[in-house]
Amino acid sequence: MKWIMLCGLLLSSAFAPVVAAPRTPAPDGATAYIIAPAHGETVGRVFTVKFGLRGMGVAPAGVDKPKTGHHHLLIDGEITRFDQPMGKNVRHFGGGQTEVTLELPPGRHSLQLVLGDHRHIPHDPPVISQKITVFVK
Repeated sequence: MKWIMLCGLLLSSAFAPVVAAPRTPAPDGATAYIIAPAHGETVGRVFTVKFGLRGMGVAPAGVDKPKTGHHHLLIDGEITRFDQPMGKNVRHFGGGQTEVTLELPPGRHSLQLVLGDHRHIPHDPPVISQKITVFVK
């Protein structure tokens, strides 16, 4: 009998609707931006991306402090949902880092910053940089 009840519970939870987490409010005017490289710049295979943030502070992942978040860098990706953690084309900087040295294959690549809250979910409204394009030689 317990086995049947457990199977029923597992099946019912497998088909339960996914409930989106409430998003953390972002302060008015908060902006993320890429300091370097510049949009359209040609870079070497190894280059540094410097993150900028205005109107908010940086805090490590897991730290629930108002008006803070941590950076995520989308490399050749898009965010399709803002109510859940970000996907596979995202580099996560949960330690509060504000720059990264990347190595990318030659060609055209897009870069975009997205600030995540303590749960890695974009704020409301999302704090997102302009998408830039770099050319790796």
